[in-house]
Amino acid sequence: MVEQPAYTGFGFTDEEWGLLVGLPQAVLTAASAAESDGTRRTMAENAAGLDTISAGRESASPLVAAVAGEVVTRVGDPETGAELPVIAPADPRALLEDVLGRAKAAVTLLAAKVDEGEAGAYRHWLVEIAEHVVSAVSSGGILGLGGVVSDSERRFRDRLAQILDD
Repeated sequence: MVEQPAYTGFGFTDEEWGLLVGLPQAVLTAASAAESDGTRRTMAENAAGLDTISAGRESASPLVAAVAGEVVTRVGDPETGAELPVIAPADPRALLEDVLGRAKAAVTLLAAKVDEGEAGAYRHWLVEIAEHVVSAVSSGGILGLGGVVSDSERRFRDRLAQILDD
């Protein structure tokens, strides 16, 4: 007997599953790219985002748990020391717009394929990933203390939350 991919149990095609599995890491990358922070800070943002993605494996939502498990299988488990490479997109604004467009597509897909509880859990998880990334390293302050989330990071997080209606 051939084992079916996990996404078939949710009613997704391979392409649809690819959108849902690719989006958490894309949100992480875009949230980090919203403000050029330098390699050390970007690494801290990546770690915070990957931790949040990984924590999704423990979600009460079967969809979030399955997507998080797939992402961790593909990119590595932070509990075993996996780190994401620092990505410096050539056009950060285009990356942000692409990710926001993919988030809109995911909202439409989820509305058509899963119940509101599953859809809401997934949407909330994406916003949580962005929140942890932009909050991982504050801008300004002295020696990392007293800083704030930058305007560009806050704008990205807020636009994502608005699109996801979270």
